Amino acid sequence: MSNVPFHYVDLRTFCYATEDEKRVEEALRTFLPEEFPVERAESEGHHGDRIIVLSARIENADDIRHALDRIMELSEIETVVDELDERVTENTELFMHLDKQAAFGGDAALGEGITFRAKVEAYPAKKEAAVENVREALTNGD
Repeated sequence: MSNVPFHYVDLRTFCYATEDEKRVEEALRTFLPEEFPVERAESEGHHGDRIIVLSARIENADDIRHALDRIMELSEIETVVDELDERVTENTELFMHLDKQAAFGGDAALGEGITFRAKVEAYPAKKEAAVENVREALTNGD
């Protein structure tokens, strides 16, 4: 795909006290280029338990392309395309929830644990244009 249809991609996951932070970061890195920086912020749950928020913002076109290539590996990619009206907001953002456990194994799957948010390029900046741009990107790979 020559054009990258996103201004940026945000990935975020939580590492709970019962999880190994290195394994959770490894899961997040499934969607990131090699050596990409991951931000870490400590927080506290309702019951005082430790929660670490791991996140990354991808803004470089080549790096976004890497993340998009991983998304294209979803076995449910046709489901994502069919649900674009629900997955793209009026603010031209694409949302997906990815399976953290599958990602730890190096696989891309829809599920829970990792939030994928991408700001879609759309001119004019309207939901309908954004949906079409994402549809084209996800159905017309390289």
